[in-house]
Amino acid sequence: MAIYHLEAKVVSRGAGRSAVAASAYLSCSRLYNDYDGIQHDYTRKQGLVWQGVFLPEYAPQEWKDREKFWNAVEEVETAKDRRLAREFVVALPIELKREEQIKLLQEFIREQFVSDGMCADAAIHDADGHNPHAHILLTVRPLDEQGKWQYKTEKEYLCMRNGEERGFTAAEFKAAQADGWEKQYPYEVGRKKVYMPPSEAEKHGYERVNKHPKSTKFGRQNPTSERWNSEEQLVLWRKAWADVTNRYLEQYGHDARIDHCSHAERGLTEQPTIHEGVVARALEKKGVVSDRCEMNRQIKADNDLLRELKATVKKLMQRVKNTVPAIAEAMETVRQNVIIFCYQLGYIRTGQKKKREYLSAVKSDIKQYTELLKQIREAGKKRKALLAEKKELPIWSIPRSRELSSRIAGLTELLEELRSEKTIVLQYLQCTDESGVSVLKKDIAAMETELKKLDEQEEKYNSELGAALKQYAELRERAAEHDPVELYEARQAIRSEKEQNVIDRVQRTYREKYNSLAMFDSKREASGLLHEYVDEQVVQKLKREQHRKIQSEHTHPKSEKKRIDFER
Repeated sequence: MAIYHLEAKVVSRGAGRSAVAASAYLSCSRLYNDYDGIQHDYTRKQGLVWQGVFLPEYAPQEWKDREKFWNAVEEVETAKDRRLAREFVVALPIELKREEQIKLLQEFIREQFVSDGMCADAAIHDADGHNPHAHILLTVRPLDEQGKWQYKTEKEYLCMRNGEERGFTAAEFKAAQADGWEKQYPYEVGRKKVYMPPSEAEKHGYERVNKHPKSTKFGRQNPTSERWNSEEQLVLWRKAWADVTNRYLEQYGHDARIDHCSHAERGLTEQPTIHEGVVARALEKKGVVSDRCEMNRQIKADNDLLRELKATVKKLMQRVKNTVPAIAEAMETVRQNVIIFCYQLGYIRTGQKKKREYLSAVKSDIKQYTELLKQIREAGKKRKALLAEKKELPIWSIPRSRELSSRIAGLTELLEELRSEKTIVLQYLQCTDESGVSVLKKDIAAMETELKKLDEQEEKYNSELGAALKQYAELRERAAEHDPVELYEARQAIRSEKEQNVIDRVQRTYREKYNSLAMFDSKREASGLLHEYVDEQVVQKLKREQHRKIQSEHTHPKSEKKRIDFER
């Protein structure tokens, strides 16, 4: 089923990541990072389905080569804790074909990111064929119309005029200075340092401490960067992904839909997880209906109906007389029991099918989740050991240090990928964390127990159906000495009443779960098991023969002679 998953992350040097390494990982390629001299090789990584680079029209076309592109990003970001890129991990709907998934992703990237001036590097991964997802790596620094990098933040000077303080960039200050605005510098006032404009300091004869004017702490952010980094923009991107995905699902004839809103935003009061697990009984005591307890109640109701049917048939077989009305009554009573058994077996088999399909899907996801946890633990241990080794290296061991840095970067990217995959699998399982998976495992064990009960129920009803068919066969043997047409008409006379009795009984047992279409199928199945079509054909043939016999007896001899002559 289609699920909504859009995970937003930042690739930052402060977290030990590299934009070149992230690009090499998502594209399963080998890229060299000019910033730290490390070559990142992921050519052995499996699961790459598709990859591509998207650029605005004014970006340098040489950036189609992702190594040149991301090295240009690394070059312009000089600080050791700089944000290098923004990364999205999105789950692709499994209902769509591969080419449809690619078309969906391309449209989303072009409309939401490239059209807004971002450069994008994207790839689709699907290692096992059941978890298609896409990685989208985006630039965080805007480009100007000449294809040059813009500033992300610009120094903002806090200036004074007539007691009013206002911030100006260097370009803005040139015009503001003509209007009387002055920068503020630190002056020594007693033992304190006080910021004030030079004109004010000259009046009191204060001495300036240094040449650095007063400015805002973080500077003024580029308006485009500020918008890209806002929570409001992230909400818009999340909604856009849901909208374009739903449009594609509808376009290609699928009923599934996804929703980017949280439970609270959708007005739902329940928790996201749906698994009750071992607390079913506790919920029942609180007045909450548990599916498992409801199934047990249904089994008890089925058993009560079965006992009632067996008692009715036993009494009927004991007192049946060798007359047409009595045999017709007995055969129709056994027939109605066959219909009920067919309905019960159909109900049980539907439940078995749903549970087996659910268990098959969930077990596969849990197996994948367990394997991901194992890989995350192993990769985390290796990374921790390498970090410790690098920390102990002497300063002159440069080759070994670079080798360790390369391996650490690779493990860092691997951990990011594994954690993203784990989050997607958790959403498939409808769990929020590992505790939810533990509850789900208990729920699976309980469901397997329920499935065994259903198998036992199926075996029991198959046995009862076989016994009913045997009784019907015995009644047919006893009816052989009677006129088939008379017996057929006697049975048809009471059939509608018997069938209505079947419907009433089943409705009382199954209540709101009663299914009229399933009842129709049960009647058809019972008719086949009792060979009613063959019997009806025999009766219709006998009726036609009787009709011709009656006609021949009332036909005038002369007319008969003319008919014979005509036929000759």
